[in-house]
Amino acid sequence: MSAARKMRVFFDTNVLVYSHDHDCPSKRDRARELIAQAVSDADGVISGQVLGETFVTLTKKIGIAADAAADEISRYAAGFKVVEISSSLVLRAIQLKAECQLSYWDSLIIAAAEAASCETVWSEDLNDGQIYGEVIVRNPFAKR
Repeated sequence: MSAARKMRVFFDTNVLVYSHDHDCPSKRDRARELIAQAVSDADGVISGQVLGETFVTLTKKIGIAADAAADEISRYAAGFKVVEISSSLVLRAIQLKAECQLSYWDSLIIAAAEAASCETVWSEDLNDGQIYGEVIVRNPFAKR
């Protein structure tokens, strides 16, 4: 008898950024809870795109110093499975962009989640409950 397949979850940039946002304590706490659970369960996934966007947003919008933000990026890279951007991922994102009427960058998030066999994408930016390609988007901050 084989073990049940572990369901991976993909984190969009906004969830990682909210974990550092002291102006939105309820979102910060929820984001931290999800991140801690994913790291503990070893089922969290991000992409190179998410790492880069998180660094830029932490330094430009949240005001974290570059060296401290780099430390956070290193922690995320160590705690999550990281999907690297490849030509096949870019081509899948282009296909999803056309099929789902998403921006290229959102399509790249979905393509990376698919590549890592994720079931769910945690994102505030995409439509909660919407199925894109092979994944469902869930807004972790939505009232349920």
